[in-house]
Amino acid sequence: MNARQIFFFDSMLTPKIITFVYWLALFGSVVGGLVSMFAGYGGLTFGKFLMGLVVIVGGAIGARIYCELLIVLFKIHENIRKLAEKA
Repeated sequence: MNARQIFFFDSMLTPKIITFVYWLALFGSVVGGLVSMFAGYGGLTFGKFLMGLVVIVGGAIGARIYCELLIVLFKIHENIRKLAEKA
């Protein structure tokens, strides 16, 4: 990717950033789930363990869906651009 592509919007930079944001959100959901499992008094209980699993799984699924929806917008843009170039 050269400077012309970046400054004149010939290619999209955001899809690459979205991938990084996805991995960051995935890491955050795992850390958040582990913190909810082990935080507070009383140690690890069954309820806190289940809540931590819900945070990990729900966060991973939510991050994936959110990032996929953003990527779909850019795929639509690419396909419309291809159609416009054909016409």
